[in-house]
Amino acid sequence: MAYEQFWGLQTRPFDNVPDPRFYFPSAKHETARQRMLYGIEARKGALLLTGAIGSGKTLLSRALVLALHPSRYDMALVTNPALPVVEFLAEIAYQFGLSPEGSKRELMHRLHDRFLQNHQQGMTTVLIVDEAQSITEDRIFEELRLLLNFQLNHQCLVTLLLMGQPELADRVRGILQLDQRIALRCHLLPFDEEETRAYITARLRSAGTSRDLFSKDAQSEIHRQSGGVCRVINSICDLCLLLGSLDAVDCITPLLVEQALKVL
Repeated sequence: MAYEQFWGLQTRPFDNVPDPRFYFPSAKHETARQRMLYGIEARKGALLLTGAIGSGKTLLSRALVLALHPSRYDMALVTNPALPVVEFLAEIAYQFGLSPEGSKRELMHRLHDRFLQNHQQGMTTVLIVDEAQSITEDRIFEELRLLLNFQLNHQCLVTLLLMGQPELADRVRGILQLDQRIALRCHLLPFDEEETRAYITARLRSAGTSRDLFSKDAQSEIHRQSGGVCRVINSICDLCLLLGSLDAVDCITPLLVEQALKVL
């Protein structure tokens, strides 16, 4: 039996997928989202968002995209940037709805024409590169810098948002010409205990229940064991709800959290 029925949930609240319905506007995440939103609206050249694995970067980016109306913003999202240079540019072109065929020169010209057309039509062009720390060739960072050279009247024709794990910041710092183009930087920190409690409650509410399914002590234990990292919180909570439904308990206790941790 699916545990949603047992707990009276409309959907599973702790799946580790970037579903914007479950975006939790913690102070840390909202500060980052608002800064990135400002950078995009102001057509800044490049933005940098970093955070540890599972800190909620990807979900934050999905919430950010939802705030950008497609009538005013032309956006492309590259989620697998670990590609050779030409294939990487082809992926960017494809994500913008352009033909991915041709040489590097042809792809750059195609992208420039699209960016310029958007500018002339009053649209802002946004390129988001997720998991950018996985880029294997530094030449790709150079190509991204060259995209930022597409300007008109001293205004960038594209805003680049680089997202990745903390080592991305070190790599960017090592490429001076790109580093100098970063207009805004944000680093997502793990939740503190109060934020972890609020996060668990918010995800349960988004899944359709007003009940507090986790005791306060259980929430404290989840925070301690997860270090406040979203993805780990989700994994623990999801398994707790499954085990709790199998044992037909009224709520999740620290003992059940301990049992879940033995399985993870």
